[in-house]
Amino acid sequence: MSSWTQAGITVLGEKVLWTDLVGNVLSLATVWLAMRRTLWTWPVQLSGAVLLLVASVSAHAPGNALKQVMFLALASYGWARWLRGLRESRELPVRPATGRERLALVGTLAVGTVAVALLFANIPWLQISWSPLANAYIFVGSAVATYAQSRALVDFWVIWVLVDLVGVPLAFKSGLYVSGAAYGIFFILVLAGFRDWLKQYRRQRRHTEPKVVAA
Repeated sequence: MSSWTQAGITVLGEKVLWTDLVGNVLSLATVWLAMRRTLWTWPVQLSGAVLLLVASVSAHAPGNALKQVMFLALASYGWARWLRGLRESRELPVRPATGRERLALVGTLAVGTVAVALLFANIPWLQISWSPLANAYIFVGSAVATYAQSRALVDFWVIWVLVDLVGVPLAFKSGLYVSGAAYGIFFILVLAGFRDWLKQYRRQRRHTEPKVVAA
C-alpha cells in the first residue's frame, strides 16, 4: 500500500501527486488573495508551501523543496508585516519601491542567483547537476518576490513575471506537470495583480494628496 505522499491520479499517462495538485491550487488562491490585499494570503500560502514541500521531496526535487522551506519562513514574516499594516490602516497601504529598494532587489537577485547556483552545482545531496543556474534563479527570484510582497511593494508582481518565464519550462522538465501548468496560470494572474495594485496605489495617492483651495 503506497504512502499518502505518493497518492495521485494519472493524467495523459503521467502521474500527478495529490500534494502537488492541491498545493498548486492553494498557491493559485494565494495570488488571487494577494490581488485583494487580504491577510488570508499568508496562511493559505503557508498551507500550499507545506504540501508542495511534500510533493518536491517525493519527486526528488531538492531545490524546489528548499524553495518551499524558504516560503514557509518568508510567509510567516509577510503575515506579521501585513498584520501590522492593516492595524494602522483600513486597507493595506501599497507603494512602488524606491530607486534604492529596486537596486537592492535586483542586486540580490543577481548576486544571489550566482551564489545559489554554485551551491546547487557543487553540493552532492542537492542533486542539481542540470540547470543549476535556472533552479537558482527561480529560488532566489521567489525569495525576492515574496520579500517584496511582504513589504507591500507593487514591484513584487514584476519579479514574479520574471520568475514565471523560467519556472514554466523548468517545472515541466522536472516532471511536476501541475506546477508547470500552475506557473502558466500564475503569469496571467500576476499581470492582473500588477494592474490592480497600481490602481490601488493611485487611489491612495489621490486620498492623501492635499487639495488645492482656490483663493
